[in-house]
Amino acid sequence: MERLFEAVAQKVASWAGRPPAFVLALATVIVWGVTGPIFKYSDTWQLVINTGTTIVTFLMVFLIQNAQNRDASAMQAKLDELIRALDGPRDDFVGIEHLTQNELERIKKKIEDSCGGGNDHESIERLIERL
Repeated sequence: MERLFEAVAQKVASWAGRPPAFVLALATVIVWGVTGPIFKYSDTWQLVINTGTTIVTFLMVFLIQNAQNRDASAMQAKLDELIRALDGPRDDFVGIEHLTQNELERIKKKIEDSCGGGNDHESIERLIERL
């Protein structure tokens, strides 16, 4: 079941971000708008578009979240592999994505402090100079 969901989610999320999906959505809204006078802008006419967009939005939230979770996990695995493959980086950073937000903020602050602060632009200036 999980593999089927991931396969469907990947295909739908990939298709939803392409021009044909936008054209289909736009055409649907245009057809709905044009039929307004025919149905005398009735409550049922309005309910059709409201219900349709609500259902599509509700389902797309889960599909997009699934795609983002997969992308984030793949990126994290790639970064972890780079850290392990290089001599310079600290291996302690592998797996920090599992820490709490407060713990991550503390680590970020320590790194910024060790680079000469993060609130001023000194560390950014040094980075630009190295490029």
